[in-house]
Amino acid sequence: MQVGTSRTDAPFIGACQLPDVSESVPERPRANFVAALNVRRNAIRGFAFSLLFTGAVLAVFVLLPGTRQPTPYYLGLGFVLSTALGALATTVLTLVSAYRLAKATDLE
Repeated sequence: MQVGTSRTDAPFIGACQLPDVSESVPERPRANFVAALNVRRNAIRGFAFSLLFTGAVLAVFVLLPGTRQPTPYYLGLGFVLSTALGALATTVLTLVSAYRLAKATDLE
């Protein structure tokens, strides 16, 4: 092999390059992302809404008319309704927060 020429059939080494030390990398990118989207506040609001809604559903459809079925069945259904509705409400509220954050950053 002559000096000044390189082989092109050699395996490519160095595919992964580490970032320079001078580049700014956030310490906790996921935590910053979650904080920017207000996920904690949205979860509190979503699950509070779901508990109120589940209580209303159980009161209207189970307690007021009277039931002959065992109560643990209704408590299980209430648990499933509150967790599913809480997760859905949290997701919707977080998507709204993400949309507003995207609009705000587009305007800047």
